[in-house]
Amino acid sequence: MKKIIAIIGGGPAALMLAAQLNTNKFDVTIYERNAAVGRKFLVAGQGGFNLTHGESVDQLVTRYNPSSFLKNKIFSFSNTDLREWLSAIGIETFVGSSNRVFPVKGTKPIEVLNAILNSLSLKNVKVLTRHLWQGWNEKKDLVFSTEKEDSKIIKADYIVFALGGGSWQKTGSDGSWTTLFAAKGVKCNPFEASNCAFQINWPQEFIKQTEGKPIKNIAVKCLDKEKRGEIVVTSFGLEGGAVYALSPEIRQQLAANNSAIIYIDLKPDLPIEEIKRRLNYERGKKSWSKHLEDQLKFSKVQLTLLKSELTKEDFLNIDTLSSKIKKIPIQIIATAPVDEAISTVGGVSLDEIDTDFQLKKLPGHYAIGEMLDWDAPTGGYLLQACFSMGHSLAIRLNEL
Repeated sequence: MKKIIAIIGGGPAALMLAAQLNTNKFDVTIYERNAAVGRKFLVAGQGGFNLTHGESVDQLVTRYNPSSFLKNKIFSFSNTDLREWLSAIGIETFVGSSNRVFPVKGTKPIEVLNAILNSLSLKNVKVLTRHLWQGWNEKKDLVFSTEKEDSKIIKADYIVFALGGGSWQKTGSDGSWTTLFAAKGVKCNPFEASNCAFQINWPQEFIKQTEGKPIKNIAVKCLDKEKRGEIVVTSFGLEGGAVYALSPEIRQQLAANNSAIIYIDLKPDLPIEEIKRRLNYERGKKSWSKHLEDQLKFSKVQLTLLKSELTKEDFLNIDTLSSKIKKIPIQIIATAPVDEAISTVGGVSLDEIDTDFQLKKLPGHYAIGEMLDWDAPTGGYLLQACFSMGHSLAIRLNEL
């Protein structure tokens, strides 16, 4: 007789797990609280559907914190493996100019999700929606509430939780499950925003001139980490890949000091002496601002940022101006609310699981995906990790 595997949650980690399980050996069911699986998967796809990142796997594994937690999982199911699997189920991908991996142009997120679900259907994986997990009964069976039943009991030989983190509650990822785990003695760390906007007290005049505008081709530094890319000025503060990638370092400073300092290099490819040399060119009758635009290819928003951080005298002083171009200090006072973050850290402490994702205090119970306490930047890294975890656990369960 087949063993029964219950997967609670219907995100990327759960879907990959189900796709890789041996259904000749197991009876597999996914239980999803929403009316359909993959809600957060689809929401993430609205902003540019990065399925993974195209860099070498050796570099890829360094993007995770802690990297040791996911290293072997990603090596065993890498970005290349993911692309090959997607191709096998009918989803072709390409590497964009940013080295991020996308479905071929014209492929919508829902088409990717449907291809995955079709692969599950072919394997006879059952998907039951509107099943909200409520915990365990006295016999340690799973308890769900459904549209028709307040208490539905499910017995399973192996139970896998893929319940998501704490952001985007409208997708069902609200972290409410932590109280059920805590009651079983499983340590869950508080959720914190990651890959999120950061709050800055901009001058109102600066916001009027720059809100919603990107600052491109820059480098942002926090503590000992630097990230190139772009940022976007908002009335709240800053958003964008170059600052998202520094989330761990910014959170570290906020926790210690209630504020954090980042430094923006507006011309990361130019040494300061080259900047000074260009600024010393004869400018004729041009204004000083026009001179900067011409010599350093500055945008209006870059000039406005510089002016907001310098006195008029310092803006006209080549030495002071050049130093500021290479290192503009910006004070961050808070993260965006957890629910507005792209992802979260926190959740089940990694000390609570073994190398196969099994909960040490709950034998036969496993946890994968964003509900575990790990971190990664945007750009396909989050999805890759979830897919790799699902694949890794499937291999382990298939061996049982």
